[in-house]
Amino acid sequence: MKEENKKIIVGRWLKKVQEDELNILSILKHRDGTPGAVCFLSQQMAEKCFKALLIFFDMEVEKTHDLQKLNFLLTNNIPEIKDINKEIILLNRYYIETRYVGDFPEFLWCDAEEAYKSAEKVKEFVLRKITK
Repeated sequence: MKEENKKIIVGRWLKKVQEDELNILSILKHRDGTPGAVCFLSQQMAEKCFKALLIFFDMEVEKTHDLQKLNFLLTNNIPEIKDINKEIILLNRYYIETRYVGDFPEFLWCDAEEAYKSAEKVKEFVLRKITK
């Protein structure tokens, strides 16, 4: 992929990250949504960050929502990605658990705040790698 095209596509992914983050911040500030929505958007934010990073490293973007799988794909290029494993494990569960009824717990505001902090940490890690 041409460097110019790569920058555009990475930028598009990061714009989507920014949109998710704006929604998260609004919900957290105004409490005009649900904690589950914040948890889901936080997972989405991290997923899109990883997909931007895959593009940055000229890797194929898999159609998956599994953050641990995306993390594994990036390990060869970024061994220190293991530093955010705790955040990845926390956020990974929110794709399914927030979207479907079942044996999953109701999410609280403290869950939402923790999810956002984890997504923010993933975003900061990714941005450091992309802007190097």
